[in-house]
Amino acid sequence: MGAYIEGRDVNLTFRPPSRAPVPALRHFDIDVNEGEFLSIVGPSGCGKSTFLNVLLGLLTPDAGALSVDGKRITGPGTDRAMVFQEFGLLPWRTVQANVELGLELKRMPTPARKDISRRLIRMVGLAGFETHYPHELSGGMKQRVGLARALATDPDVLLMDEPFAALDAQTRDLMQVELLRIWQETRKTVLFVTHQIDEAIYLSDRVMVMTRRPGQAKRMFTVDLPRPRDYEMRVTRAFNDLKLEIWNALKDEITV
Repeated sequence: MGAYIEGRDVNLTFRPPSRAPVPALRHFDIDVNEGEFLSIVGPSGCGKSTFLNVLLGLLTPDAGALSVDGKRITGPGTDRAMVFQEFGLLPWRTVQANVELGLELKRMPTPARKDISRRLIRMVGLAGFETHYPHELSGGMKQRVGLARALATDPDVLLMDEPFAALDAQTRDLMQVELLRIWQETRKTVLFVTHQIDEAIYLSDRVMVMTRRPGQAKRMFTVDLPRPRDYEMRVTRAFNDLKLEIWNALKDEITV
């Protein structure tokens, strides 16, 4: 039986008008198990976000194939949802209305929609903020809303494109703890793009290192650290030995 998410020989080149083609992914392969938390690290511009958009169904590869649970990806689907680096909240909608957006598009009846949104708002720690607007929230709170909105349609796969990059260091650490709590509760299959090796190790079952553009899978690391994880594990020898291994695989791909 194959992996839950399978990618084989995925190739994609951007061809903007009046400019030279830009190869983004070349011979990219990936396997992700159901319920796994897998992080992807790589140099800027290597195709990490491009791959997530291919998996989401927003971009079509030139060659190769991607599938989820044995079904080939041919476009967007409710089995996949994305949490973006930019919060992407609609400023004229309250927290609860933002969380319910995908459910409205699915024409879910109002009572069921409100039950789901209230449960998820509690799950992400925003109970009491249902009627607040985005401009009244901190960055970390906005990202919690984005996470709740992605979870609202109950996707099988959660894609996260540097979701904590805009947050300050303390809020980022807190959001990592919250994300692990929510993942352990929901057991979604998560693909998480980040530039932070520490973040990737702390969150993940495995970490993939990508090459410079055009992106390929260079090496996969298993994070053999016990769960549940706490902040103190980041100062252990096992954690830092793995961090050094991942850095050594990544550093040759970084061009200054």
